[in-house]
Order: sequence, then C-alpha cells, then structure tokens
Amino acid sequence: MFERLKDMRIGALFALLALLYGFGLGGVFGAAEDSIKGHLKSEAQSVFETTYKGDAAKMGAVTSKSWTYFKRAHLHANGLGTAALAMILLLACLPNPGRLGQVGAALLGLGALGYSSFWMFAGLKAPGLGSTGAAKESLEWLAIPTSGACIVGLVLTLFLFARAAFTGPTQKA
Repeated sequence: MFERLKDMRIGALFALLALLYGFGLGGVFGAAEDSIKGHLKSEAQSVFETTYKGDAAKMGAVTSKSWTYFKRAHLHANGLGTAALAMILLLACLPNPGRLGQVGAALLGLGALGYSSFWMFAGLKAPGLGSTGAAKESLEWLAIPTSGACIVGLVLTLFLFARAAFTGPTQKA
C-alpha cells in the first residue's frame, strides 16, 4: 500500500498542507483575533469616504462578513483537507488505481488547499472593495477551478472504488 500511496504523494502533500493551513489559521485566530479584525477595519476605513460613501453600517457589515470568510477558510481547510486525505488513503488501498488514482488524489489535495485559500483571499479583499460579493467575483478564477477539482477528485474516487468493489473476482468465505 505504501508504494501506491507514494504514487499519490502530490495529492497527499497538498491535503496535508490544507490541514496545516487550517490548523495554523485556528492558532493565529486564537492568538491574534483582535489584531486581524483591526486590520480588516483599517482596510475599510482607508476607503471609507470613497468606497463606502461614509456609510458606517455598510462598512461594519462588510468587515464582519470578511471575518466570517476568514473562519470559513479555516473550516474549509480542515474539512476538505481531512476528506481529501481520507479519499487519497482509500485510493491507495484500491488494487489498481493507476493514473486515474494519481489524478484524483492531486485534484483532491489541490482543491482542498485552493478552495480554502479562496475564502481567505476573499475576506482580505472585501474591506478594500466595499463588498464581499465583489471580492468573491474577483477571485472566481481561484474558486471555480479548485471547487471543481474537489468534485472531479471525488467522482474519480467514487468511480475507482466502485470499479474495484463491484467488478472482478470476489472470494466467499
């Protein structure tokens, strides 16, 4: 199995990096939540008159939602990283995952790290843009391919698992 896991090393590495990212964010949030929130507010404050047109309520809503995006990055990194790693281990246990298994593993790992990063970048950009929607739209180039990578990786894993589980010889006790 370890040899097959070595074939999946790129995906496993990115899945583990996603977990490190998620755990790291949790640590940073615990140590510096007030500083992070202060940074978001100062970014919004620097464009208060031009972007927010003096609307303090709108600025408060955007900075609050930006902090929510930071937490979303943390949760996505941990959840997708864990799910990706579990599926990669499943792929390594299959009798012959081949090149499709390697591709699936890579997509899962890259998708987990990339999609969780999307939420962090959106949270960072939103206060300066005056809109969380605008921040997400500006990062579609990251969100769409990485979320798609997660889905395609899952579909490949499902296909390879089903092929191994439901075809070929079975032994009865």
